[in-house]
Amino acid sequence: MAGTRGMARGARTAVQQAALLIGAVFLLVGILGFVPGVTTDYDALEFAEHHSGAKLLGIFQVSILHNLVHLLFGIAGVLMARTAPGARRYLIGGGVIYLALWIYGLVIDLDSKANFVPVNEADNWLHLALGVAMVALGVLLTRRRGVV
Repeated sequence: MAGTRGMARGARTAVQQAALLIGAVFLLVGILGFVPGVTTDYDALEFAEHHSGAKLLGIFQVSILHNLVHLLFGIAGVLMARTAPGARRYLIGGGVIYLALWIYGLVIDLDSKANFVPVNEADNWLHLALGVAMVALGVLLTRRRGVV
């Protein structure tokens, strides 16, 4: 059965698929941040401060707050992927948030209380890549369809 614009009823657009995938990845990352072994120095996991010594995959500094934010961001992505405009807003808005977090990580002293998330250099590079990729996906996957 065909829906509007020749799409099968229930079929997801490319922007919805991208938002759903990214949301699912954030859910997975949020869960893995609470798994000892996947998160190294798990016994040093703090709620929200720069002294949290836990690192996801031994690379990315995490805290309980950081993991919870990943989980919430993942839930938002899955929910907003239900519609193309919602998926677009998730990707572009989320990308802007990650670019702001990248700038935040650049300007703060990583050893200060301002680093409450916490982030390290690896997180900063990841936030830059995520921000650029999410904004690009949100824009490029909707430019022909005019999804607003």
